[in-house]
Amino acid sequence: MGIAWWQGAFSIYSKGDAMSASREFIEYVRELLLPLGPLADGHFFGGFAFKSGDRQFAMIMGNTLYFRVNEASRGHYEREGMAPFSYSTKKGIVQVKKFYAVPENLFDEQDALILKAREAIHAAYGA
Repeated sequence: MGIAWWQGAFSIYSKGDAMSASREFIEYVRELLLPLGPLADGHFFGGFAFKSGDRQFAMIMGNTLYFRVNEASRGHYEREGMAPFSYSTKKGIVQVKKFYAVPENLFDEQDALILKAREAIHAAYGA
């Protein structure tokens, strides 16, 4: 399964909510993250969270997987042209710079994705 498969899953939103994560994409990401061992996960505010222990290190919102970043890891995502998670309010757009979109090429390179997921776990624990 590569990027072409999961891009098709993006168009399937639950209850017509553009922020909702599709079940197919959630399952795909779960499968990719299996090498990390047991993870807690669940729905929140139309999205889906992945936790290591009690710390959220990843989330899916709409059609995008986001990893938690810190000062050490943020630059990689910015150099790749990735954006932080953002949402609209009546007062404008809010950017959540603790979570950045995962570059698409990592979905075809599971080892690299797992490495970035481990970095996200360390960021979530403040390491």
